[in-house]
Amino acid sequence: MEESGPAPEFDPLVPLDRTFDALIGLQYEVAGPELARGTVEVADHHKQPYGIVHGGVLAAIAESLASAATAAAVIPEGMIAVGLSNQTSFLRPVTGGTIHAEARRRHRGRTTWVWEVDLTDDEGRLCAIVRMTIAVRPLPQA
Repeated sequence: MEESGPAPEFDPLVPLDRTFDALIGLQYEVAGPELARGTVEVADHHKQPYGIVHGGVLAAIAESLASAATAAAVIPEGMIAVGLSNQTSFLRPVTGGTIHAEARRRHRGRTTWVWEVDLTDDEGRLCAIVRMTIAVRPLPQA
């Protein structure tokens, strides 16, 4: 087997503590090539005026988990991972507590990965289901 050399360096353009994930409070528990898990503690800034978590927050959690998990696998190959498609079905509202998200990889292709993400509340009730497609592209030159 031919060695590929050291993994390419990846310096984020935006410090991680200043990203959207940090803004919404996404805490990663695991982000690997088969499974990703994370949580968000619900606060008023996550909610729409009706007192329920905004659907965009749920969709964003799913996209972040799937993108981070894919990136962890492809960055060593000189690639990056970016959201290509996000199809979210909202099943029940979240009004407080913690949002729990679990992403499972369903397809690993050369240029796209597909993930299914379940978002649940503190009682384990399914609140949203997301089918997330992630594009795998070459790491941009500095």
